[in-house]
Amino acid sequence: MERWDKYWIGIVLGLLMPAVVAYFYIDTYGLQPSIEIFGLALKQMWSKLLIVSVFPDLAFIFVFYSADMWKVSKGLLIGAFPYILAAIGFLL
Repeated sequence: MERWDKYWIGIVLGLLMPAVVAYFYIDTYGLQPSIEIFGLALKQMWSKLLIVSVFPDLAFIFVFYSADMWKVSKGLLIGAFPYILAAIGFLL
């Protein structure tokens, strides 16, 4: 398992998972028409969507941490930071 314990794997997973989750969330709940009509005017919705999309990252941080893959879990946290900062930015 040590050969998979790399920072870049965690960072890539941390950046891609929230984007995929957000895409499926938008698709499942039919938010596409609202986004097309209102765009960035729905700051509260974008903030909540970004927060929800980070949850899988947080779950996998725990999973990799429990599996003693420290670097991957740290990389996941680093990859989640842009989404967390964007969510905070939409709230301000």
